[in-house]
Amino acid sequence: MVDLVPPSLDHLRSFLAVVEEGSFNGAARKLGRAISVVSYAISQLELQLDVRLFDREGSRKPSLTEAGRALLSEAHAISDDVDALLAKVRSLRQGLEAELALAVDVMVPGHVLARLLRDFQVRFPTVSLRLHVEALGAVAALALEGRATLAVAGPDILDLPDIEREQIGSVELVAVAAPDHPLACMDRIAPGEARKHLQLVLTDRSPLTDGRDFSVFSPRSWRLADLGAKHALLREGIGWGSMPRHVVRIDLDTGALVELRLPERPVIDYALVALWRKDTPPGPAALWVLDEFRARLAKCPAGS
Repeated sequence: MVDLVPPSLDHLRSFLAVVEEGSFNGAARKLGRAISVVSYAISQLELQLDVRLFDREGSRKPSLTEAGRALLSEAHAISDDVDALLAKVRSLRQGLEAELALAVDVMVPGHVLARLLRDFQVRFPTVSLRLHVEALGAVAALALEGRATLAVAGPDILDLPDIEREQIGSVELVAVAAPDHPLACMDRIAPGEARKHLQLVLTDRSPLTDGRDFSVFSPRSWRLADLGAKHALLREGIGWGSMPRHVVRIDLDTGALVELRLPERPVIDYALVALWRKDTPPGPAALWVLDEFRARLAKCPAGS
């Protein structure tokens, strides 16, 4: 068996150029080389791989052999991978991050985050993204531990000397319950009435805010670490609780949930705060994300 020789990238790209242009002449024009150079590259590639890539007998245009067709996708993949590698190197030399680790509070509107990341992918195709979605102090903990380059957290974070912070928006929280819940059936909720009923509370997975309560009124409470689970239990009539208005908007419109007018608390604007470590300031991609969050949350009313 013939020992195979790893092909050069130059030879592979000559092969792809002939396929794309349909002729050696066309490939030579595309690559800016003499026809003899392209022909030599293909001959060397066939020699290195010990296969015939083109059927070019007579005066016909070169057509791929069965082996050539079989290897075409791999040749494209190798060429694309090298292009991606070179693009990343150019980005690194310009100071662009190789990866962005982003942590966001579960209260951040999903449509804002999704559209921002869609645009991020187009603008920074060489930057890998690591996305964490957490609640309360767990978001700040990721930034503090260096596991997130940039975090968008809630308001109830203790001042941390190693962390820079900037408020960039807010989300409106409303107290809700299922329509058959006793609080929802009252024409007027008397002061102290909410304390008599089970409250569903979003809890924390971080020691940063361990033991701290956020807008908890009832001595009877269930602690949940997942906003989606809290939403589902509220719809089932298991207690009452606060939710971002954008999450329950459809439920309120359809009557699946009812907004509670509690005398103890007005509607709350839940501040969203950008966080990053002082010793690792955001790079170009992270700064773009920060600017876009600030701009898009400003255009997005607290309740939407």
